[in-house]
Amino acid sequence: MPLNLNRVSLRISAGLLNQFPKDPLPQVAFSGRSNVGKSSLINALLGRKSLARVSSSPGKTITINFYELDGSLFFVDLPGYGFAKRAPEDKAKWSALTDGYFTKNPNRDRLSLVLQLVDSRLGPTKDDELMLSFLRDAEIPFAIVATKSDKLNATERKVSLALLKNHPLIPADTPVIFFSSLSGEGKKEVWNEISRHTNFNV
Repeated sequence: MPLNLNRVSLRISAGLLNQFPKDPLPQVAFSGRSNVGKSSLINALLGRKSLARVSSSPGKTITINFYELDGSLFFVDLPGYGFAKRAPEDKAKWSALTDGYFTKNPNRDRLSLVLQLVDSRLGPTKDDELMLSFLRDAEIPFAIVATKSDKLNATERKVSLALLKNHPLIPADTPVIFFSSLSGEGKKEVWNEISRHTNFNV
């Protein structure tokens, strides 16, 4: 089913669990550490420059942003994790809000896919591994988006792919998609993965 990407808006930046939209629409969530490129990926997928704002202070914002696509699908931008300078009370707020999305979301059963972003130059960090472990144990469908792929040469790309494909927390059949917001690499493949789980396409 085609989506009209001219009809896209930020529905709400939810800082509290009771602010999550209750519309029974499919949801695709974007997860990753601070500054890994979630906003850049969302903007690229939607053909926008600044709908999802790229923060100048990674880890500063602790909200879950719900972007409504054509009244049919939510893109859900989860707050970035792993920002070392965040105060303990902010880390606690991040944990409560993110845990709440997965456990107290009124439309938890509508979560179709999690796009787990990993910096292709670094591979999974310890924080990434905690999220991967959770997604796997909770049996939530996910795909790996390896960001900033334009920074890799051919040899580094092979090493990065092998690391992700052979990681013990990433099942062998998990899609791994290299993505660059600069070159546009991977945009079509990410949309194909979204379509496979939601039946929506562009």
